[in-house]
Amino acid sequence: MNLLGLDAAGLARFFEELGEKPFRARQLMRWIHQRGGSDFARMSDLAKATREKLAAAAHVAAPAIVGDTLAEDGTRKWLLKVDEANAVKTVFIPETNRGTLCISSQAGCTLDCAFCSTGKQGFNRNLSSAEIVGQLWLANRLLEGERPVSNVVMMGMGEPLLNLDAVIPALRLMLDDNAYGLSRRRVTVSTSGVVPGIERLRDECPVALAVSLHAPNDALRDRLVPVNRKYPLRELLAACNRYLESAPRDFITFEYVMLDGVNDSEAHARELVAIARQVPCKFNLIPFNPFPGTEFRRSPPERIRRFAEILQRADLTVTTRKTRGDDIAAACGQLAGDVADRTSRSARLALKEVRA
Repeated sequence: MNLLGLDAAGLARFFEELGEKPFRARQLMRWIHQRGGSDFARMSDLAKATREKLAAAAHVAAPAIVGDTLAEDGTRKWLLKVDEANAVKTVFIPETNRGTLCISSQAGCTLDCAFCSTGKQGFNRNLSSAEIVGQLWLANRLLEGERPVSNVVMMGMGEPLLNLDAVIPALRLMLDDNAYGLSRRRVTVSTSGVVPGIERLRDECPVALAVSLHAPNDALRDRLVPVNRKYPLRELLAACNRYLESAPRDFITFEYVMLDGVNDSEAHARELVAIARQVPCKFNLIPFNPFPGTEFRRSPPERIRRFAEILQRADLTVTTRKTRGDDIAAACGQLAGDVADRTSRSARLALKEVRA
């Protein structure tokens, strides 16, 4: 049993199965997540007999680091091997007042958003809770003496809301005072608009929510974000409003990648103003980060500025994301995996058609 991904309830059940008192779980959580411990023999406030039971029945293991790259702006990217066929990427972004860790939730992605390199690699598998938390556990160990991780964003590879069985226990560990003790406001889950997942996250572990919007109408969003065909804007916006009933913030962040001549006109900006009247929100404009083979180009800076001004004149909060780590392919939308998709998208679609 890899204990790295067990939240407080899961670890308490594990101790009960060992015939130990459940409260020991809190002690072990502090050793693993606050001290970065993996050797049970060194966990001195646990009884020797307990340590021996743990050594026989469990271990603490994060994904293996197979790549570690530092960008000119201080952004750091790790390539982590999760099994013999798959690797994922984790990115640390240092800033003056905080350190943000961008975490992956899947090896690849099923959603195939038109402008995202990760979606082009296809989908291999979900990550386990241990593999998700392991990214934070490793970063804290590797960054010791530097800026600590103060914020976590689940904006790496994959769609978090399609892997909630693993993501929710991982989030609970990030929030637990005996583990990482992060505020709900400092943990953000990003989704392309999986409405049932938004509902479940609201009910089980509400944190800050970011929605990858990228288009102001269904016709364009169907093209750019294919999940919109299943959960169109009307349903998505309604789910966002319901989420705000339990959210730690009183707004949803709408992420909007700026694509030259595609979604960056003044008319598109005015359509976004109409959306903002339906959901309390702020906008995060993201200059497109190119990757090999893409058909898209980044919107010119002046057009991005005019786009932002239209939103601001409507009294909306707008930020334009500073591109970080693009020289090491660590910027938003560039986190394609370094492994081949073992199940082609066309084959999966054919299989679905047969089953239907």
